[in-house]
Amino acid sequence: MQATLRRKATFSGVGLHSGRLTRVSMLPQAANVGIWFRRTDLDDAAMIPARYDLVPQSRLCTKLVAEDGTEVSTVEHIMAALIGSGIHNALIEVDGPELPILDGSAAPFVRAILDAGIQRQSAPIHALEILKTVRAEDGDAWAELSPSRGLEMDYTIEFSDKAIGYQRRIANLANGRFVRELCDSRTFCRRADVDMMHEAGLALGGTYDNAVVVDGDDVLSPGGFRHADEAVRHKMLDALGDLALAGAPILGCYTGFRAGHMVTNQLLRNLFATPGAVRFVECTPDQAAALPGVGVKSADLAHVA
Repeated sequence: MQATLRRKATFSGVGLHSGRLTRVSMLPQAANVGIWFRRTDLDDAAMIPARYDLVPQSRLCTKLVAEDGTEVSTVEHIMAALIGSGIHNALIEVDGPELPILDGSAAPFVRAILDAGIQRQSAPIHALEILKTVRAEDGDAWAELSPSRGLEMDYTIEFSDKAIGYQRRIANLANGRFVRELCDSRTFCRRADVDMMHEAGLALGGTYDNAVVVDGDDVLSPGGFRHADEAVRHKMLDALGDLALAGAPILGCYTGFRAGHMVTNQLLRNLFATPGAVRFVECTPDQAAALPGVGVKSADLAHVA
């Protein structure tokens, strides 16, 4: 069955790009409502549905923009936490233009969700079943969605910096695997990219505590990586958050090569523009059991940093 939060969860932190302190509340919602955002710092601001077609082109983060121009950015980590914890209905209130980066991963969001509790609802889960392969490309980066009985990911990254290099990871995201293996993996960047973003007035809230910064062979952030392949794990986390904007969980295999936010968003656009590529289904028990977040429990967080 569908699920929402048992009670409100609140937290605060600094936005990665804006550097602004924001306060966030996640609130329960009725069945079949979906995930919505609301800017509490703006009078009469529009409610923003978590929907792929409201995302403008952006390489650095995922932003949602309503028809009246109301926007909220860096939503990918909280969206990954919601879908990875099996939450289908929630309202996210934020008193600023950007979700906080916290430690750079989705683990604090997951912890807040599990501390608040998960409430099952009297409505069946619906999902998007992939029926044929769809692809999106941007230069040498690409991503595909292909048929599969559950949500699987096969992700490859390749960086010239030896601290990251070539990494590939394959995962079936059923049975709390997102919480155990991916949710604590932090955003990362190269030192040269940090300098470039600072010159452009971005990454104002970035620190060595909320991102892993590398420079060639060296990891500049104290403590180094949490996992040897933390970089590709975080890319999978981002992809899950971006796929959550499809409006329902996906039954399919996501394969990505150097794919970022723009490629994954274009992949969803291509999916819904391709006749016969996807259908909206009421999940059978076997299909529901194959979705991320089904059966997730607080003990799963004990496996992460």
